[in-house]
Amino acid sequence: MSGSVQFLSPSEAARRLGVSTKALRLYEERGLVTPMRTGAGWRAYGPEQMARAGEIATLRTLGLSLAQVGRVLGGDARELEPALAAHQASLEAQGVHLTRTIERVRAARAQLAAGRDLAVADLTALLAPSATNVAFDLPWPWGGERFELHDLHPLTFIVGPLGSGKTRLAMRLAQELPGGRFVGLERLGGGAARERPAADPGLSTRIEAALAWLAEDDGVESPALVALLTELESDGEGALVVDMVEDGLDEATQAALIARLRRRGPRARPLFLMTRSNAILDLAAVGAGEAAIFCPPNHSPPMHVALHPGAPGYEALAMCLAPPQVRARTQGMIAWRPDAA
Repeated sequence: MSGSVQFLSPSEAARRLGVSTKALRLYEERGLVTPMRTGAGWRAYGPEQMARAGEIATLRTLGLSLAQVGRVLGGDARELEPALAAHQASLEAQGVHLTRTIERVRAARAQLAAGRDLAVADLTALLAPSATNVAFDLPWPWGGERFELHDLHPLTFIVGPLGSGKTRLAMRLAQELPGGRFVGLERLGGGAARERPAADPGLSTRIEAALAWLAEDDGVESPALVALLTELESDGEGALVVDMVEDGLDEATQAALIARLRRRGPRARPLFLMTRSNAILDLAAVGAGEAAIFCPPNHSPPMHVALHPGAPGYEALAMCLAPPQVRARTQGMIAWRPDAA
C-alpha cells in the first residue's frame, strides 16, 4: 500500500463515518465493501473503501435494508422513491415544528417592540421543547417522585440493570400514555406459538411484508419474531411499550428489526422498547427521533439520557448494554421483589 495514501483501521473508519465497527463488518459480510489488508492481515480502509462505506451509510440512513442498498449500488434506483418519500415526510414534519416556533418568537419580539412586557413564564413556554405528554408519581421501588415525559419520539429505549424497576416504569407508562399498551413477555409463551392472525387480512399482509424485509437483512423468522411483529404491525395510534424486545431473537434478527423500526418515519406511533442488547440499542448508530430513559441500579428516579458521549447518565446506560450472546446468560431471569404496598 502506498505511503502517500492514508489507510484507516476499522475503528477509525467507523468513527469518521459515524457508524459502528459492527456495521462495517456487516457491510463486508454482505459484499458491499471490501477493506484492504495490511501485510499483517489487518483490515484497512483507504479512500475508495471509505467512499463506498459512506454511500452505504447514507443509504442506510434513508432506511434501506442491506439488500436494497446492494441493489441501489448496483444501479437499480427504484428502491430510492419510497425511501425519499419517507425522508421528505420527516423533513416536512420538522419544518412545521420549526415554522410554529419561529412564529412564536416573532410574536414575542412584536410584543416587546410594542412596549409590552414579556414575562419570564412566557419565555419558558417559548423555549420549552413542547408541552408535557404525560406526568405521574413513580411507583415502587421509587418514593413517589414525579416523572414527566416531554416530546414523544418515534423510538424511546428503556434501559436499566436487573432489579432497577424498569418493568414497573414501562407498565406505568403504558397506563398513562393516551391509548398506550404494554406488550409483555407472555407473547413468548402461548402468543409466540399461535398461528399468524387470520382475522385481519391486512395485518397478516403487513407481517408477511415485514418478514420479507427482515429476511433481506439476514433476519430469521421464528415464533418469537412473528409474535412481536403481530404487536408492532397492529393498527392503532397509541404508544406501544414492549418488554425486552430482543427476547427470542438472534443478533442478526435484532439488528434487522431495529433497522426496520428506524425507517417508520416521524409520524409513526411511538414505541418504547425495553432492552439490554447493544444490537437493539447500538449507541454508535442512533439518529434523530430516538431517546432513552435510564433506570439507575440504586433506585434513583429514572432519568432522560441524551444519546451522545458525555451526556449525564450516558456511561451508566452504556454499561447496561451487552451483545446478545452475553444477554442470553440472563435469559428469563427476573429480580426478586416484594409486592408493592
